Amino acid sequence: QVQLVCSGGGLVQPGGSLTLSCAASGIISSINTVDWYRQAPGKERELVASFASGGWTNYVESVKGRFAISSDNARNTMYLQMNSLKPEDTAVYTCNAEILMERETGSTWNGWGQGTQVTVSP
Repeated sequence: QVQLVCSGGGLVQPGGSLTLSCAASGIISSINTVDWYRQAPGKERELVASFASGGWTNYVESVKGRFAISSDNARNTMYLQMNSLKPEDTAVYTCNAEILMERETGSTWNGWGQGTQVTVSP
């Protein structure tokens, strides 16, 4: 099986940057898709950014031009680079990934990392 461990959250001032990571371990051939979600207190979970192998990416309008999603198959790690952070970006961020476990069989795994808190405040 596969485990995802997310890290990189913290407290940052408005205008600052953070890079969130989601490291996968276990039986991994490659990363098929990655989605980063966030949930602020009292709000519904929101899909922030998506990535698919081959390089396709998509972002919610509010983060376009500020966030960048990527994955590194060599390190089995997925990233969300967040720049020009705003107080409204404050939330718990979580990744969901589909992992290709065995190329020969095509077996995949889909699961979640634990959340990491991002707080943007003066």
